[in-house]
Amino acid sequence: MKVKVISVLEDNYMYLVIEESTRDAVAVDAAVPKRLLEIIKKEDVVLRAILTTHHHWDHARGNEELAQLFPGLRVFGADERVGALTHKVTHGQELTFGAIRVRCLFTPCHTSGHMCYFMWEDDSPDAPALFSGDTLFVGGCGQFFEGTAEQMHTNLTQILGTLPKDTVFCGHECTVRNLKFASKVEPENEAVKEKLAWAKQRDDEDLPTVPSTLHEEFLYNPFLRVTEEAVQKFTGQTEPVEVLRTLRSQRDNFKKPKERPNPQAMLAFDWGLFGPLLEKK
Repeated sequence: MKVKVISVLEDNYMYLVIEESTRDAVAVDAAVPKRLLEIIKKEDVVLRAILTTHHHWDHARGNEELAQLFPGLRVFGADERVGALTHKVTHGQELTFGAIRVRCLFTPCHTSGHMCYFMWEDDSPDAPALFSGDTLFVGGCGQFFEGTAEQMHTNLTQILGTLPKDTVFCGHECTVRNLKFASKVEPENEAVKEKLAWAKQRDDEDLPTVPSTLHEEFLYNPFLRVTEEAVQKFTGQTEPVEVLRTLRSQRDNFKKPKERPNPQAMLAFDWGLFGPLLEKK
């Protein structure tokens, strides 16, 4: 099982998971078809399915176009709002793509229909991989747009936190910002300091900070450390859900980027839709 990390838009990741024996492939969060098609061609694989974590445009925008380009393409997701959806999946459901096995993990909160995907191959030396979308990030977690702190706590501690402590591929590159916040929460945490220094170097070199591992996340991600004394002291709370709620509120207001480009405008530029407006008269 080979995973291609594909950077798109401002800070999104989509992924192409390749079964190397058959050269069949599954895409996760196919937001920009043009870029995905370039990788498919370069890798000489056949796209068989799309796994969509949630319906937001920066994760699902390419589904309709790809479904037209590949007749019979299967599109999996847990939310009717996912474009071109052909197979609605439920928590615990398992899928098979050749040798690749997938377990669907329902994690509502960022959206009410958010699904993570845990992938592995039987009898393979490769570590399994969690595709966590906008539920779990490197050093952080997703915003609670359509859910509650109680739901996110369940997601992080019972659904994702109990998985094998292996590879995590998340939906956005926001590691440096997340770890700067983590260093405010736990200024004496050496794991946070080391990971932040590493992430800054990767950022300077325009390289991704994904994947991480669940083992590492428990060392520096404050949203997975809600029972730690330093994290509780920072929030002024001791009950884990309230610690998480306060952390999310503090993170939402932590050094908000100034004048970030409108995401839809970024996509329009990617597709060249502003070209005619920019041409000289």
